[in-house]
Amino acid sequence: MAKPKILVCDSLAEAGLEILREAGDVVVATELDEIGLIAAVADVDAIVVRSGTRVTAPVIGNAAHLQVIARAGIGVDNIDIPAATRCGVIVVNSPAGNTLAAAEHTIALMLAIARRIPQAAASLKAGEWDRKSYTGRQLCDKTLGLVGFGKVGSEVAKRALAFGMRVLAHDPYVSVEQVEAAGAQLVENLDELVARADFLSLHCVLTADTEHIINAELLARMKPDAVLINCARGKLVDEEALLAALTNGTIAAAALDVFADEPTGNRRLLELPNLIATPHVGAATEEAQASVAVDAARQVADVLAGQLPRWPVNAAALSPEALAALDPYVDLVTKLGVLGRGLMAGAPRRIELVAATDVAGEHLPYLTGRLLVAVLQGIVDGTLNFVNASSVARERGIEIAQTRIDQRGGYAQLLEVRVTTAKDEFRVAGALFDRSEVRIVRLDGYQLDLVPRGLVVLIWNSESGKPGFVGSLGGLLGSAGINITGIQVAAQSVSGVGLMSVTVSDSISAQVRDRISSLPGVQRVEIVDMDIA
Repeated sequence: MAKPKILVCDSLAEAGLEILREAGDVVVATELDEIGLIAAVADVDAIVVRSGTRVTAPVIGNAAHLQVIARAGIGVDNIDIPAATRCGVIVVNSPAGNTLAAAEHTIALMLAIARRIPQAAASLKAGEWDRKSYTGRQLCDKTLGLVGFGKVGSEVAKRALAFGMRVLAHDPYVSVEQVEAAGAQLVENLDELVARADFLSLHCVLTADTEHIINAELLARMKPDAVLINCARGKLVDEEALLAALTNGTIAAAALDVFADEPTGNRRLLELPNLIATPHVGAATEEAQASVAVDAARQVADVLAGQLPRWPVNAAALSPEALAALDPYVDLVTKLGVLGRGLMAGAPRRIELVAATDVAGEHLPYLTGRLLVAVLQGIVDGTLNFVNASSVARERGIEIAQTRIDQRGGYAQLLEVRVTTAKDEFRVAGALFDRSEVRIVRLDGYQLDLVPRGLVVLIWNSESGKPGFVGSLGGLLGSAGINITGIQVAAQSVSGVGLMSVTVSDSISAQVRDRISSLPGVQRVEIVDMDIA
């Protein structure tokens, strides 16, 4: 069996490369343009990048075997996430590996700009001894405004508090309790944060909403002696507006590690005396580079081995403990999906997962993805997995829903699948016995105790409870050389029609199915292979 092929497109620490070599055949090809990358990915199973390589939709579209794209670092704006998701390619990043490096670099730039260290050093090296021109400012008793209070922002806050600074934070995705626990104050209005800050530091992700979040209007609200610091993403700042603000004295200074146009940077900004800059080295420490490389490589190895990664970007993030707890539910929801697929009369219009279990609400999207894969497998073309199942379903006009209820009908762990097609609607429910044994317990109004294994024949019959029917069915199957391994009759009928489930050991031909359908009272026959996921 051929080993997976892994393409590394940017420089990666040796510790990460060693892990990748154990997981597959590694090809290192740096400085590829888009055309070269499109050609290079045709047979690869994994792509590993840092910030230098753009993984675009055409690249992903030409990678027929691609399973995972790993970003050795936190930012994934150089990867087309929607395109990857549509193709069922999982995207992972390493959000924790360079956190401390980025936080420390932010503090380093803040100290450097406050004390004018680069300018003073350049003056001294030029043969001058000019102490008066390079008088700086202390950080103590100054106000630091953080736009974004995630991993890096919160670490910056810790260090700023140690300098005796007041820390304000603006982040719509964190709670007051989280910010206050870190010793900072949450400011809901960005304009207010900007107006109060002596130092304004950016730590948010780049999205359509945050691009140019620092624009001419916000710069005009800053204090005249305020300083802007950006170690996050260049496009968070409108560089033309910043150039004007630094030139006309709207703000005092800026310190940048990132630019909209990299690797060149903005030359006009770099020429300003009140701006200091570094070439996107916020995460460039030996420790951080080794950490993100190892983290990314381990996740690639996990995905290629059929496991879930630690830090998925376009799928639910689940801890090993959560995965272990969900494992029986994955088996249950898959069996329900397979049965649902076998019972559908036409294409589905709506698929709903109803959970009456102790499964956490944040884990339901993962189970829903697994359900959709089981229902839609073989119905839709192309790669289908839990990463892209929801988007594939929605592209086909299928409504997806997931609901939690308290009513369990006597079962401690119950999942129900409700499927609506153009022709009908049905419900099938399953439960876990002893937290691991899967049973189908309801099909529409019928109560069952069906072990979903092997080939199951479902027979709706108005005479299934009458003497002789089971014997007739057994004789018919026996004459065809088909062995019955299990048989069950639902305890009650629905509108005078009963339901019988028969598990058999051999395949059933169309002729045998027709003979079953011809037995007295039989109204419907469905044959479902429960072992085909």
